Amino acid sequence: MVRYAQLVMGPAGSGKSTYCDMLYKHCEVIRRSVKVVNLDPAAEYFQYPLTADIRDLIQLDDVMDDETLHFGPNGGLLFCMEYFSKNFEWLLEQIEEDCDDDYVIFDCPGQIELYTHLPIMRQLVEQLESWNFRTVGIFLLDAQFLVDTPKYFSGVLAALSVMVTLEIAHVNIMTKIDLLSKNDRENLDKYLEPDVNLLSQNTDTARYKKKFFKLNSVLARIIEDYSLVKFHPLNYSDEDSISDTLIIIDNIMQYGEDQEVKEPKELDRDEDDYSDKHEPNDD
Repeated sequence: MVRYAQLVMGPAGSGKSTYCDMLYKHCEVIRRSVKVVNLDPAAEYFQYPLTADIRDLIQLDDVMDDETLHFGPNGGLLFCMEYFSKNFEWLLEQIEEDCDDDYVIFDCPGQIELYTHLPIMRQLVEQLESWNFRTVGIFLLDAQFLVDTPKYFSGVLAALSVMVTLEIAHVNIMTKIDLLSKNDRENLDKYLEPDVNLLSQNTDTARYKKKFFKLNSVLARIIEDYSLVKFHPLNYSDEDSISDTLIIIDNIMQYGEDQEVKEPKELDRDEDDYSDKHEPNDD
């Protein structure tokens, strides 16, 4: 049986848990059964029910309190995720306790190191594939980054790094559109497909431009050469926006295409009735 998974990623504060909560509630409305799994050992509170919680395996607070490790928050989180990567069988046990659901949403940590120069998330993807999961990466970026050009392009480069590292189907989503000003919403289109010319605009001083001109030129060339990063706008207060986002993700994952098409019995009866009513009359 083919199963489906979303890996929900993005910088801290980009709305990953809100996205998972929103999608879970939307699926309840459309009567699609989904599971949500928390993979953030530093998480504190969830509005949605969890099928599996990495904190049942290892918690960041316990790691930081261990006097033999001497880890801070960031080092402690990386230690937790490395421990998780050595215990993937725990995740499989949690997921397969309820075999009715074949759609799982993974709420992932926000530390970019996990997706750039550490193999943990790539190992998770490979493990999911071995369990017959069709996996899509969901990268979230806070729309309020649009008012700060350097932050925006940091997010663009982070999204590109994740896409190149994980090598899976991918959807980049611009969240919190409803919180933008009217002027920012009107200019949103040029941010959905990153305009590299923005790198040389909106800078504070001529000195800043001169100092970072070469760096910005290189970054712009990288983004243009790969030509992979595009964002889909998501407004949590608009049900149509949520539905459109899920349709895009489903199409990329080919969700439901492997299900057998069954001809409804009603159609057979209708065909019989049609045949009876339209038999040739010999009289």
